[in-house]
Amino acid sequence: MDVILSTTNPSKALQIREVFTGSPVQVRTLKEAGIDGEAVEDGATLRENAGKKAWYAHERAPGLWAMADDSGIFITALDGEPGVHSARWAGDVTTDEITAYCLERLNGAADRSATFRTVVVAVSPEGEEHAFEGEVHGRVLEAPRVQPQPKMPYSPLFVPEGEELCWAEMTTEQENAISHRGKAFRKARAFLESV
Repeated sequence: MDVILSTTNPSKALQIREVFTGSPVQVRTLKEAGIDGEAVEDGATLRENAGKKAWYAHERAPGLWAMADDSGIFITALDGEPGVHSARWAGDVTTDEITAYCLERLNGAADRSATFRTVVVAVSPEGEEHAFEGEVHGRVLEAPRVQPQPKMPYSPLFVPEGEELCWAEMTTEQENAISHRGKAFRKARAFLESV
């Protein structure tokens, strides 16, 4: 089974492909499927944005399954910000600038707890929508230990509960084993392999 993953983010594609290693489900990105552009993420929730991205691919390759995710970090001290706005929280700026903006907003905060959430939406060739969720709790560091992964500004800052390493210090395999995205895509993989 071929499934189009509606993303242009290379770090995300790498992580998701790892989840599907050994699966009969073959994951292709928009570029690999010959689809130009990407969906506008203007939804009010992670579910809405994941749906918009999945439908973008479905409409351009109607005979195939399409899937997409949207993820966000919900920071306790900031009343759940940035949440659904995680990718564009600081405006149209670089990954490093979003990392710096996050630290600036949290400057002096005693409570560094946060939750990462992912929603995956898969759309069948017939247009049926299926959703899968994953989340992980952890804390935000006071300074990055390493450079962020490409297009993943919180990766050098977020340490999952019970772990010592931040996302950007982990291998893809280590991260997928415990991450919000790994949890959600493992559910999606199990579902797709059963249809």
